[in-house]
Amino acid sequence: MNPKKSITVKVILLIFTILLIDQIVKIYIKTHFHLGESVQVFDWFQINFIENPGMAFGLELGGTFGKLFLTLFRIAAVVILIIFICKLIKTGARTGFILTVALVLVGAAGNIIDSVFYGIFFSESTTNNIAQFLPTGGGYAPFLQGKVVDMLYFPIIYNSAGHAIFFSPVFNIADSAITIAIFLIIIFFLKDLNKSLEKK
Repeated sequence: MNPKKSITVKVILLIFTILLIDQIVKIYIKTHFHLGESVQVFDWFQINFIENPGMAFGLELGGTFGKLFLTLFRIAAVVILIIFICKLIKTGARTGFILTVALVLVGAAGNIIDSVFYGIFFSESTTNNIAQFLPTGGGYAPFLQGKVVDMLYFPIIYNSAGHAIFFSPVFNIADSAITIAIFLIIIFFLKDLNKSLEKK
């Protein structure tokens, strides 16, 4: 197979595989857990269902305007990343670097799906009610204003009051993809990134 076609196939497989896993997990949590419900898996790991109206790791950007801005920013970022990946493939960049950039794309796209569609397709999750898919009364939010589902919680270190100080944010697989990509770029691909961003 042509090397450029080969890396394109790898990128597409990586993106769709992680997106599929991310959405399966989110939809399962959304339709089986009450908001705030937690399951202890290990002492250092819990499944803890929260919904995040803002940024990654439970951070928030206040108000409806902030939410719309963040969703549109994510969509723009995905478009830019797609163009960037196509250029990397065309110029023969290293496979590992291209796949790492694809991880950033996956992370952004995974949370875009929640923001764009979950408000339309699901009823609201509350501490008393589990969300329903395609509820008869309609979804809980307009187009582009859905909440991102988070569930991965690693309370490894606690303070004297019993509150987790590391790692306190709750996040999801899409967030993990972005974090892993950032570490990989810092450790292995800084030169590749600088080279790809150089002005000719």
